[in-house]
Amino acid sequence: MRFRWFSLLSSAGIVAALFLTPAQAQTATLVVGALHVGSVNDNGYNQAMHEGLLNMQANLPGIRVIEAEQVPESADSERVMENMVAQGAKLVFPQSFGYLDPALNVAQRHPDVIFEHPAGYKQAANLGTFWSDTTSFEYLMGQVAGRTTKTNKLGWIIGFPIPNILTSINAFQLGALSVNPKAVTQVIVDNTWVDPAKEAEAVNALADNGVDVVTMIVDSPSTVIQTAEARGIMSMGFHCLCAQNAAGDHWLTGVGFTWGPLFTRMAQQVMDGTWKSTNDVGNLASGYAALAPYGPLVSEDTRALVDTSKATLISGELQVFRGPIYDNSGRLRVPDGQIANFEELLNSTDWLVQGATGQIS
Repeated sequence: MRFRWFSLLSSAGIVAALFLTPAQAQTATLVVGALHVGSVNDNGYNQAMHEGLLNMQANLPGIRVIEAEQVPESADSERVMENMVAQGAKLVFPQSFGYLDPALNVAQRHPDVIFEHPAGYKQAANLGTFWSDTTSFEYLMGQVAGRTTKTNKLGWIIGFPIPNILTSINAFQLGALSVNPKAVTQVIVDNTWVDPAKEAEAVNALADNGVDVVTMIVDSPSTVIQTAEARGIMSMGFHCLCAQNAAGDHWLTGVGFTWGPLFTRMAQQVMDGTWKSTNDVGNLASGYAALAPYGPLVSEDTRALVDTSKATLISGELQVFRGPIYDNSGRLRVPDGQIANFEELLNSTDWLVQGATGQIS
């Protein structure tokens, strides 16, 4: 298929997207628009979303996709969505947190267009939200890290200390402690989702402090993984299974979103007229995410342990946040025998579990 390009010039730079001719839009079974806050080749958040769209397109022949990269989380995003609707889009994925309010504005003006927003906290009759809980995956990654570390020092680099990220870190540390009571986790906050210089500096600081396994929640994991490799320490990815593309022999595993089946189902529902606005949050068994392939440093025993833990997490026999759980100040957060309210953890966690440290306030 041949495409023409359009550009939107803004104070933030040039936003480019594929443009469908009127004939292409008319012959499409469904025109789908998608906005990305970064590059679709980032080995991270945006690439995982892009790969989900490609999988959807492969599963449903006749779908046409319009994608825009590097779209600022500003009024520009609203203009890009309006342009996509003008081109015939009936399903739009505004795929960054800051696009939520602009998407709601566009959705209000176009009630016949469906919008699906990742991790949003507001909905409308024609705007639904979706995400996948990664907490169980982080617990399993913690077990891999706890079994593989030589120094018992693990590290996390994050963009912002928001509740769902702190919950992920806590799950990781609890997983590490379940196999290695000596494991500790150091957290560094960058206060930005994308800053390769800060990310490299954070990895070097952790390595200087004896950390030998590092992971992250930033938009692109590439800098963290590559800097860890250069320092000779182990790394674990996040957002995209493709993060392993940036790795070397010190790669362990990671968690990656696998959005294709979900996007396929959403598009089919739009075409069938059965779509309804929901907040669809997947879990370990849903298939919205997966553990990345293991690196050579992960032993067969560790792999078998993770398989067993995964099965007991899915069955409910194992609960990540079953008490007693103490924070790093010694305060009891989850009493013995109780299971923490998961929704409350994702919305209000402002603490780190015992053994995890870092300036998060």
